[in-house]
Amino acid sequence: MRAVAAVVLAASLLACGPAAGSSDGPVELTVYAAASLRGAVEALTAAYKDVAHDTSLTVSAGASSALRAQIEQGAPADVFLSADTTNPAALVEAGLTAGDATVIAGNQLAITVPAGNPAGIAGAADLGRPGLKIIAAGEAVPVTTYADELVANLAALDGVPPGFASAYTANIASREDDVKAVVAKIELGEGDAAIVYRTDALASDVVATIDIPAEADVAASYAGVVIRSSAHPDDARVFLDWVSGPAAQAILATFGFSPPPPT
Repeated sequence: MRAVAAVVLAASLLACGPAAGSSDGPVELTVYAAASLRGAVEALTAAYKDVAHDTSLTVSAGASSALRAQIEQGAPADVFLSADTTNPAALVEAGLTAGDATVIAGNQLAITVPAGNPAGIAGAADLGRPGLKIIAAGEAVPVTTYADELVANLAALDGVPPGFASAYTANIASREDDVKAVVAKIELGEGDAAIVYRTDALASDVVATIDIPAEADVAASYAGVVIRSSAHPDDARVFLDWVSGPAAQAILATFGFSPPPPT
């Protein structure tokens, strides 16, 4: 239903559509997108067909760190949409992009638990409780960097037991390939809790959430780049500019993403 609503919304904002690209005739673009963007990017690409009729987009979603590695190894991507700014910046630094990165959206974190909260987690500080089974993403996955920042913020709060950060780390029972795999394990009840993106928690009808103290919360920034080896760099740039524009931002908002944070 979200995707359908997004297409209708984008169609109503044709005045904000992209300018024509440089290519004559049909253009095929491959978009590498962070796993947490999967549903949103499917809606974006569907909407983009209404404003760029000659452009078709193929989406490959996964952990941003893994997608970056594939690009570094020569994978044929045209646009990379990452769940952080670090991975795009690394590609810029390596000379693998056509121009600088563009921040396209913001997100927040959420603590998710299985339906019914069987472990009885009452608050964020409980993530350090002995014996808890935490599901996390791989250490190179952006959500892990954000989660580590959140854990450090929580550890600094009054009333949180000493050693909280170490206790949280000791409770990590498994590390998954990307944030969607983390959510799937919580949905199946294979873990007691996980730190994921707020948008992933909103997208699930199964998981419940535990409040994060406002003073500890972490803002995530998503950024995109055009890949230098793209056969259609101008068309790829037009798409990326559209993603950061009002029509696409309205679609992203329906999935819980916020506008790009101030720079």
